[in-house]
Amino acid sequence: MIEQAQQVLERHFGYSKFRPQQETIIANVLAKKDTLVLMPTGGGKSICYQIPALLFDGVAIVISPLISLMKDQVEGLRANGIKAAYFNSSLDPVQERQVINDAIDGSIKLLYISPEKLFTITDNWLKDVQVSMFAIDEAHCVSMWGHDFRPEYTQLSSVRKQFKTVPFIALTATADKATRKDIIKQLGLSKATVFLSSFNRPNLSLEVRANVPKKKKIKEIISFIENRPNQSGIIYCLSRKQTEEIAKELKAYHIEAEAYHAGLSAQKRARIQEDFINDDLSIITATIAFGMGIDKSNVRWVIHNNLPKNIEGYYQEIGRAGRDGLPSTTVMYYNLRDLMVLKQFASGSEQTPIYTEKLNRMLNYAEATSCRRKILLAYFSEDFKHDCGNCDVCKNPPQFLDGTILAQKALSAIRRTNQEIGTNMLINILRGSANQELYSKGYQNIKTYGVGNDISFKDWQHYITQLINIGVMEIAYDEGFRLKITNFGNEVLFKDRKVKVTQALDRSVKKKEQKKKAKKLTKQEQLFEELRQLRASIAKKQGVPAYIVFHDATLQQIALELPTSEEDLLTIQGINQVKVERYAQPFIDLIQAHKDKQMNTFEVTYRFYQQGISPEQIAEERGLSMTTIFSHLAKLYSDGKDIDLSIYVNTSEVQQIREAYLQIKSINSLKPYFDFFNEKMPYYKIKLGLTIIMKELAH
Repeated sequence: MIEQAQQVLERHFGYSKFRPQQETIIANVLAKKDTLVLMPTGGGKSICYQIPALLFDGVAIVISPLISLMKDQVEGLRANGIKAAYFNSSLDPVQERQVINDAIDGSIKLLYISPEKLFTITDNWLKDVQVSMFAIDEAHCVSMWGHDFRPEYTQLSSVRKQFKTVPFIALTATADKATRKDIIKQLGLSKATVFLSSFNRPNLSLEVRANVPKKKKIKEIISFIENRPNQSGIIYCLSRKQTEEIAKELKAYHIEAEAYHAGLSAQKRARIQEDFINDDLSIITATIAFGMGIDKSNVRWVIHNNLPKNIEGYYQEIGRAGRDGLPSTTVMYYNLRDLMVLKQFASGSEQTPIYTEKLNRMLNYAEATSCRRKILLAYFSEDFKHDCGNCDVCKNPPQFLDGTILAQKALSAIRRTNQEIGTNMLINILRGSANQELYSKGYQNIKTYGVGNDISFKDWQHYITQLINIGVMEIAYDEGFRLKITNFGNEVLFKDRKVKVTQALDRSVKKKEQKKKAKKLTKQEQLFEELRQLRASIAKKQGVPAYIVFHDATLQQIALELPTSEEDLLTIQGINQVKVERYAQPFIDLIQAHKDKQMNTFEVTYRFYQQGISPEQIAEERGLSMTTIFSHLAKLYSDGKDIDLSIYVNTSEVQQIREAYLQIKSINSLKPYFDFFNEKMPYYKIKLGLTIIMKELAH
């Protein structure tokens, strides 16, 4: 059946090949075996159950925790010509009856439903439905070890007992070892095959900024956004108040942003979410409740205003950026106060030891002095063998220094104040501050008063945070956040045990980010913007999110390859026959108009080439992309102009492309070749190589 699965992938989803592990997972489900899938956000989990659902007889039941997530998934499926529905509290009685009838007579292939709603129908009309399979989305919700435990998920094991012969597939993007074991146990999966995909998202850059003062942080965020005009982003905050404050600050700088949190009315939350999904609103400042039910593919950045509670949540939240595979940015801010607040949250829970340990792991990540991606992936039991080169530590490695004297000064001050002070008071003592509270307690008279006055308040914060993290001192959260000396600290103080700390340098940002001058868009970038506007117009008329029409990655490929027929559009990844029938003509008209404007552009490039000017210089001179210039050279070569393409693609590379052509047997799209070479051969070389080969075959 896997050949049929391949056909379904192309016909309904517009992709020529499966992503890593998808084919094996689908084969396992088609063999009616229970399956647990761990795959990162944007990795293609949904296809792992959607394709088997289309191949099985009957209706697949998809358990999903959020109404917005169900709506999003169903809209996407319908846009691909797939019959799907959801059954939740948003439906009126007439709509409910229609869905029930469609499920019973088998006129839909997938039915999305919440766990709570599922339990109301298992002994009712669901018995009259031919259930083909169950898919449990966000499966980590079933486990107390998971970061988003939901008690209603634990009852799903009763459904497993009721439908013993029906295959179950559980899917999640975030689960450590303990959570994985618990998912299998809690759901009662039978001899489940576990598929663990790489959690690496190389397109996401990772950056952490520690102890940045509030006002400076706001300025940095504003500068960050101004340097990324028209990009969608999310700013996650610990509290509702913070979401409101940051949104207000951004609006003061004429940056459109809206706060999103549970304190807003359901109507307002729905409106903000719809505006964000439909690209009518670019920026959301939100509590972590936002985003779980959103499949928006073109979020270009995620900022955490505070330290997240755990690595699972952090990983899921940054995973909302760059789901289309295009480069995206993530930044996390944190300070000691975040840690105090989160420790308080953890101490008030029945699961305090679990939450505290997970918070400590999050802190270890934030304080990392080695590749952050290695630490992140190690948490999910993945061995990443080399530094990523796309995190702040890799880009700007920290410098270490002997922190023993610094630690001894701080520990001595804590000891001389009978371990009754917090971090701010400790720093004020070390810096010799004329603080009223300090004087009222007589701390100006202790021996260590002013011994660290050569170090700034911010730098002392940096050092003390590290000393806490490595266990030299600890915070007594149940004693008003007083600092206490540990056994390790006593060894540093009295036995001269050595301590290393990183220098208090702003290593995440070497120099203040300045607002970039607006650069002139290349022709390809201009076309991409025109395609985006056309997509937005079509999406608004149809009442669907823009990415339901085409993803940004699809538009970029259209802008690169310039298809001017329905057949050409079908060669673009992510476009199937249904989408061609619905959307092709306006896009073809726009591309043709763009090409008509460029009729003389080839001659201009040729004149530059004849003068011995390099493609790089031609691109810069003409305000075009390198890809466009190489496309011109390929066309000129095909038309018989005196062009030497061997300068840009050598004989060995042409031979490799020739071997690929013998397997692919098509030149309609460069993407299959790019995939064939595991994304290691640039598009322009593929284009030039195929041009040489086609000219050889024509003679």
